[in-house]
Amino acid sequence: MLATLVREPFDRKGWVYEEKYDGYRLLAYKEGNKVSLMSRNDIDRTARYSQIADAVRGLKASTLLLDGEAIVLDRKGISRFQLLQQKSDEAIYSVFDCLYCDGKDLRREPLSARRSALEKVIASQRILRPSHRLAANGLQAYKMARKKGYEGIVAKDLESHYVESRSAFWLKVKVHQEDEFVIGGFTEPAGARKYFGALLLGAYVDGNLHYVGKVGTGFNEETLSELYKNLRPLVRAKPSFVNPPRAKGVTFVEPKLVAQISYQEITEDSKLRQPVYLGLRDDKRPREVSVPEVY
Repeated sequence: MLATLVREPFDRKGWVYEEKYDGYRLLAYKEGNKVSLMSRNDIDRTARYSQIADAVRGLKASTLLLDGEAIVLDRKGISRFQLLQQKSDEAIYSVFDCLYCDGKDLRREPLSARRSALEKVIASQRILRPSHRLAANGLQAYKMARKKGYEGIVAKDLESHYVESRSAFWLKVKVHQEDEFVIGGFTEPAGARKYFGALLLGAYVDGNLHYVGKVGTGFNEETLSELYKNLRPLVRAKPSFVNPPRAKGVTFVEPKLVAQISYQEITEDSKLRQPVYLGLRDDKRPREVSVPEVY
């Protein structure tokens, strides 16, 4: 179940408001001692987050399906995608839904019942935690999220069933601007920098990849080197952008890689202001990446 983006915070009777996390969405399957952690696009993450898998394996329920997000918290208790890239062995699992438990399908139960089930099944765990609920009032929850520096909030209808698609029963409001963009090329390095200067970023509109700007910050020498290794086999002669940038020293690549980018805003002409590279996302398909709404 995916949340629909809305522009403004709101308050509605019968809704709850949760912290929006900055991590990897995972479904946790348990059948006896067998546990699998699967991403949105069916990548098996069990080995990568073995500590989470072990914690799920230790739960009493014989069969279980949990929905949540693998996150790494900073010193202030805020989830950071960059930390998750660097310290996957420190990840915890923030659980926000329980779809099956001991052979019972809960998807047609209201969210209030599913939440009660997940709180009972995971009890008190260090690695498995119920998603953080904020103030009961949606406007106060948004203010709290801004004050704490969270990525945003997710509002959920307590009476809603679990729907395997994007839904208006889960709505998200951003506090901090952060999205995925497709890498369509890179520029030559300048000065002391090695490998490349900046990444050319794009997003899809009506099946066409549109250039939205470049990002040249957020890298260290290790990430520059690793990215360059990934980019070199993808080099192509012609741009994949329908509106490629007119600049010298540009190398275009096949639009196969997706980057997580934070930014100040996206302008009226769909260009990023003050973008910062956070990491690669292999749980998102390039064709899923669309130009974000202008705020």
